[in-house]
Formats: sequence, structure tokens, C-alpha cells
Amino acid sequence: MANGGGGARVRRRGVVRGHHDRARHLAVGYAIDSGQRLRDPRALVDALRAARDAALLRSEHLLHLRCEVSTEHVLEDFAPFADDPLVRLVSLMDHTPGQRQFVDVAKYREYYQGKYGMSDVAIDRLIAQRLSERDRFGEKHRAAIIALCHKHGVPMASHDDATRAHVEEAAEAGMVVAEFPTTLDAALAARAFHMAVLVGAPNLVCGRSHSGNVSAGTLAATGLIDILSSDYVPASLLHGAFVLHGTGVPLPDAVATVTWTPARRIGLSDRGAIAPGLRADLARVHATPTGVVVRGVWCAGQRVA
Repeated sequence: MANGGGGARVRRRGVVRGHHDRARHLAVGYAIDSGQRLRDPRALVDALRAARDAALLRSEHLLHLRCEVSTEHVLEDFAPFADDPLVRLVSLMDHTPGQRQFVDVAKYREYYQGKYGMSDVAIDRLIAQRLSERDRFGEKHRAAIIALCHKHGVPMASHDDATRAHVEEAAEAGMVVAEFPTTLDAALAARAFHMAVLVGAPNLVCGRSHSGNVSAGTLAATGLIDILSSDYVPASLLHGAFVLHGTGVPLPDAVATVTWTPARRIGLSDRGAIAPGLRADLARVHATPTGVVVRGVWCAGQRVA
């Protein structure tokens, strides 16, 4: 059976798929600087590059930069990576309370107080700070990062689009992926503007959005899922593809959400399917009633697991 048009064989028992790289996302600009992560990610990227050059890695690691446009230092922290060949996708995010992912400010309070143990006074202070930073930096930084991406040919994704206007703005800027649309209307608009709709596999596996936004299941029921993201839960990616298949999506099309479609949208034309002339990046898996078990992995034709 064809995998998204690429000639891959896909079986319920022992799926063979044609995509084996890892897009490691790095946050650039933090809504909250907890001290747990470096503000400047260059040391992490240098370590990744050194590991690759020393042949220590079992898959090809590429970079997905997630830029919080309404933070003070995001532009200066992003600029050194604008022409880095490892960077294959840039997401433009804005988690200011009261819009996009957090239209309901109560959900913002619940999320950040739960994650960081913030008091009511501290969360009030954070909300005021984020609103001020959005006014000072948001549009300026967004425009500058878009310009750098266009200059260096880096694909872009919008993030948490909630309205048709958000999607129109993203499409006008040349973005190719709509990452985590928060409403059905936004997902429909993304499809109309030929942007690939990306949803979190954990949302699909768990059956709901942790922020109370549109569920991936609703988008699956209307045929609006093009790409699945592991979204902090790596094991959910293959599991999500099979859950999507369980909603009635043909298995080759479900597998394409983690292979062919993401590869094409970020310009990786040498992988994503099993076909002559492409990289032999393969995973053989076994689908069980409770999950998906990986039986073997090959990277560029070499077995690595």
C-alpha cells in the first residue's frame, strides 16, 4: 500500500515506514525563566553537532526552533541560528494570556500555577508582565524573525491559531504549517490556505486538549489532521498514528502524518517514504491493543536498533 504517495509497504503487523530523523525542538525566549534551561541554546546545539560529527548518534538530529516572539531577548537569541543548516523549522509562538492557546485566562492561571507552584500574587504579576511585553516586543520581533526566515529559506509554522484572521496572517507571511490550531474554525482555515494542520499526538491518544481547546479527535473526525507531533511524549507519535487509523483513516495515510507529510513540508525531499533514491530510514513495529512496539530501526540503511 502506498504511504502518502511514496510507495511504502505498510502492514498492521510489522509496519515499515520511511522516515527516521529527530527534530529536536529548542525554545528561544521563555515566558517564564525558571533557570532550568539555558537562555542561549548554542551550547546545546554545539554538543549535538559534536555528537553527530563523532558518529555517536543513531538517528539524524535536526533542529526545530520555537520562538516566543513577545519576549525581550528572542530576536538576539534566534539570530545566530537563522542560517544554520541544522535548523529545519521555526515556530512563531505567543503565549500571552487572553488569546490563542489561553483565550481563557483562568486556564492560563491553572496551567502556570500548577506547573510552577506560583502564588496568586505571583501569577498576577506574571500576567501583567506578559501583557506589557506583548505590547513592547510582539509584532516587532515577529516581523524580524519572519524576515530572517525568508532570507535564509527556513520553513515556518504558526502556533495556536484560534481564528481565521490568525491563519490569514500566517499564510500571508508564508508559513507552511499550522501548529496546534485551537479551534475547528482555525483548522478549517488552515486547510483552505494549504497549510498543513499539525496536532499533538498526546491530544489524540488522551482524547482531549490539556488547555481545553479543540480536541485532535474532533479534527480527525473532520479529516483535518495532516501531521502528528510527539509534543513532549515521544512514544505517542507511533501510537498516535495507529489511533488515527482507528478513527477510520487508512493506515498508509495515518502513517504519512509522521513520515511523508512532515518531511515534505520542511523540505526534506530525500525521505518520508520507501522508494528508489530515498534514504533507507525504516522502522518495523508491531501494533498491539495497548500500544505500538518497535521491533527494528534502520537509519540510512544501517540497522541501529
